[in-house]
Formats: sequence, C-alpha cells, structure tokens
Amino acid sequence: MLILSLIGALVIGITLGLMGSGGSILTLPLLVYLLGREGDIAIAESLAIVGGIAAFGVIPHARKHLVEWRTALIFGLPGMAGAFLGAIVGAWMDNTVQLILFAIVMLGAATFMFRKSKRGSDTGAPDTAEGRPSPVLVGIQGLIVGVMTGIVGVGGGFLIVPALVLLGKLPIHRAVATSLLVIAANSAVAFTRYTIGLSAEGLHVDWGIIGMFIAVGAGGTFVGKALGGRISQATLRRIFAVFLVVMGIVIISRESVKLLSAPSNVDPSDASAVD
Repeated sequence: MLILSLIGALVIGITLGLMGSGGSILTLPLLVYLLGREGDIAIAESLAIVGGIAAFGVIPHARKHLVEWRTALIFGLPGMAGAFLGAIVGAWMDNTVQLILFAIVMLGAATFMFRKSKRGSDTGAPDTAEGRPSPVLVGIQGLIVGVMTGIVGVGGGFLIVPALVLLGKLPIHRAVATSLLVIAANSAVAFTRYTIGLSAEGLHVDWGIIGMFIAVGAGGTFVGKALGGRISQATLRRIFAVFLVVMGIVIISRESVKLLSAPSNVDPSDASAVD
C-alpha cells in the first residue's frame, strides 16, 4: 500500500509539472481508496499536498522565466478570495453533487481547449499569445476559478490552464508555469478554511502523509517539466483536453450511479407521501 502511494505521489508531481493540472484528481482517490482518509480530512490533505507540490513545481519554470507574475497576481488575488468563499459553500454541499459539478466544468474546459488546439493546428500559426489580456476578464475568471476550487476542494489547475490560455492569452507552457503558482496560492487559502472547520470538530490532518506526498511529488514535477519541454504546445493542449474528458466521464459515471442508487428518504408507508 505504501509503495502504491509513493508511486501515486510521483505521478501527481509529474502530472502537475507536465500539465499544470490534474494533481487533485489523482490525490483524492489515493487518499480515500488507498489510505482510507475520509470526508473533509481527505479534501484538506489533498489541498495541502497539491499546493505544496505546485509550490515546488514553480521553481524550474521560474528559473526559465516562464512564469507570468503579473498575470498570476491579477488572476490569483481574486482567486484566493473566491477559494475562501467557495470552501464555505462547499462545506454545506453534498459530496456527490460537488463531484458531478466538478466533472461538468472539466468537460466544458476540455471543449475550449480542443477548439483552441484545432485553430492553432489548422492555421499553422505559431502558438504564441494573441494580443494583450484583459485584466478585468482575467480577474473575474480568477474569482470564478477560486470559488470552484473552494467548493470542490481541488487545486483548480484544470480550470486555471484553459483560463490563462483563452483569457490570459498565454502560450500553453507559460500557462502551465503560471498555473502552478496560482494553484499553490488558492490551495493554501482553501486548506486554511477547511482546517478551521476541522479544528472546530476536533479533527486534524495527518502531516506525515502530507509531507510524504509533497516530498515525492516535488521530485515528480521536475520530471514533468523536462517531459513538457519535449512536447509541442498544440500536442500538450490535446493531451490536457483528453485527460479532462476521460476523468470527467469517469467521475460523472461513478457519481451518477451513487446518486441514482441513494435510498429515498420518503417512507412508503406514510400516507401523506401519496397525497
């Protein structure tokens, strides 16, 4: 079990380093199904792990000057506020509904990425930024992504990368690099809000698990960064979009079955229920 967890942590790091996303999608199942973590504890630990790995993952990108600091600030500050508010809302939502909402947004993001990739490949134009981004649009998108981050309890890279490409006008490699910085910030804020709620209930995260995942995953980000440099930006966009589609379909399928098979709260013997 420990070996599988370590392999999973490495894959999380590689995914974040390669695509600037996908870490939470992998982290939550590992924590829940392999390590038996439950509920908000698993969500909080996932946020800490992904945020920590993303923070380390920024380093090689920053050294190559791929991080767009100004865009990260415009996108990240509203995102941090949204993450805090979203975490408050998420604490009151049913987990199944949260995940289905999460998957629907993933599929929408994948559609935009496919369209962007197709336009770039059809025209043969270089994959560079197209004009100057609108700070207002970037900020609004950052707020929306932050809210989703808090509600679903993930780093939000699956939304951040498409937003930075489509609204921030960033090439995919710069979007991936900048996404890691935003993920680290949003995750830190959402993690803080979740731990406040856990502490009120007398619950605590396992820092040993968090530290182990971050240590292994941080190394994986360097591997992912190296692999990303060998893949064209159009191809990387397609890989990212396919990843979103596959995971979105899997999540919707699993959670829909749970939703449909949930026992009814209505007592058939209650005559008033018939009226």
